[in-house]
Amino acid sequence: MSRHPSRDELPPPLELECLSVLWRLGSASVAQVREALLPSRALAYTTVMTILDRLAKRNLVARQKIGRSFQYQPTVEQELLRRKAVLQLVNRLFDGSPEELRSFLEMEATPAAHAPFEGSHDRGSLDAALL
Repeated sequence: MSRHPSRDELPPPLELECLSVLWRLGSASVAQVREALLPSRALAYTTVMTILDRLAKRNLVARQKIGRSFQYQPTVEQELLRRKAVLQLVNRLFDGSPEELRSFLEMEATPAAHAPFEGSHDRGSLDAALL
């Protein structure tokens, strides 16, 4: 028996990519979602149709029959999924501490944290990397 993710779980990457297209376009057909994904993913029409059907079953998108095809629109806000994703990240990797995440991000934003001696090796670059 296969288990379908609930509305409360984060969508898998491909479902999230389709949702991102719908957030950007507002509403779209399967063909329009597929076309928007083509630059980064060459997916079959039926694959996109299956993904949008899964999203509809989880109530993350609504669909309306227009002519012979469906028009899909998101029913969940992008901001809500972002919050869920960050909360999961904090809980799983930072022991539930937003402060730990903030500290990590501040450290990663420091160029010296990545490659203190990249580029020019003159005295000014070395001083900047050490500060």
